[in-house]
Amino acid sequence: MSTFGSKRLVVGAHYGLRDWLAQRITAVLMALFTLVLLARFLMPGELGYDHWAAIFAPQWMKLLTFVTIISLAYHAWVGVRDIWMDYVQPVGLRLALQVFTLVWLVGCAGWAIQVLWRI
Repeated sequence: MSTFGSKRLVVGAHYGLRDWLAQRITAVLMALFTLVLLARFLMPGELGYDHWAAIFAPQWMKLLTFVTIISLAYHAWVGVRDIWMDYVQPVGLRLALQVFTLVWLVGCAGWAIQVLWRI
C-alpha cells in the first residue's frame, strides 16, 4: 500500500476543509470586532470607566462581543489542538494537554462572558 497520492489512507481526527474554514471565519469575525471596537473607542469623550461601560452598554455590542469571545476560544482551540496533534507523540500526554487546553479555554471564555454581562 502506498503512503502517498490519491489512494493514501488518512487516519486521525479533524483533517480537512472544516478546520481551515473555521480558522478563517473566526479570524474575520475577530477582525470585524476589532474595527467596530476601534470605531466606538475613537468617539469623542473622556477616557475612563464610564466611556468603556458606554461602549459595551448596547445589547448589540454585548452580543457582538459574546460572539467574538466564542470565536476566539474556538480559533485558539483549533490552533492549539493542531499543535498538540502534530508535535506531541505520546497519546496520554497529548490527551492530557488537550483536556487542559479545553478546560483553560472554557474557563477563560466563561470569565470573559461573566465580566461582559456585568457591565
